[in-house]
Amino acid sequence: MIKNMNNAFSVKGKNVLITGGNRGVGKGISQAMAQSGANVIIMARGEDKARKTIAEISEYGGKHKFYYGDITDLSGAKKVVDSVMEDYGKIDVLVNNAGIARHFKVLEMDEDLKDWYDVINVNLNGTFNMCYLVGKKMKETGGGSIINISSNGAEIVNKPQRSCSYNSSKAAMNMLTKCLAHEWAEYNIRVNAIAPGYTDTDLTAGGKEEGTNSHEEYWMSVMPTNRFNKPIEVGALAVFLASEAAEQLVGSIHTIDGGYMLAT
Repeated sequence: MIKNMNNAFSVKGKNVLITGGNRGVGKGISQAMAQSGANVIIMARGEDKARKTIAEISEYGGKHKFYYGDITDLSGAKKVVDSVMEDYGKIDVLVNNAGIARHFKVLEMDEDLKDWYDVINVNLNGTFNMCYLVGKKMKETGGGSIINISSNGAEIVNKPQRSCSYNSSKAAMNMLTKCLAHEWAEYNIRVNAIAPGYTDTDLTAGGKEEGTNSHEEYWMSVMPTNRFNKPIEVGALAVFLASEAAEQLVGSIHTIDGGYMLAT
């Protein structure tokens, strides 16, 4: 509980575990946390990009480290969380950023429904796995902050691309955030979510390629700020949610999309 503004927004010395913290929005969060004095722990499958990110943020000081892990593999993820606890002693902040997107028309899907199940498994089940594993550790150590990276697509049907599985997974993530926030508040575990709109990442670039420039032209036509988010801006919001200044934010969903949803 803050009593004044001295260090109210500080995350200095906090141990922050970020899934998918090696690229895109996740890298922006890693950079923001490191620049704000936190120890950044990246869990990802892309080792080369993760080690490059660790090297880049090392200039800000702190104890940063990479762990290879797949959030959809519960036993493997547990080994990562146990290793982080052994190396750091405590996880103060968990950022569930790892996620994937697939664009398809539902009635044109293959009958294995792979593009549905893959996205749900990573974005929803993987997030739940990490909340479960780290939540147990936070309960033991006196609490912490969990930040789920959702999307404005949880509340709107983004277009022109078709993103049924992605939007559904993010809507479910928002409800998961609220349910866990209510259940875990008594353990001093705060659970909140950030819902970015279009951000300068590989996912956005992939969306542009699907329909030449028509996608980007449409997105910009309804974007009041006339630009995409920058990953570091999402990171700045994550730093706030990880700080003591956000202690009374429980189960909240924070949209950052340049006003895109206002015109859809």
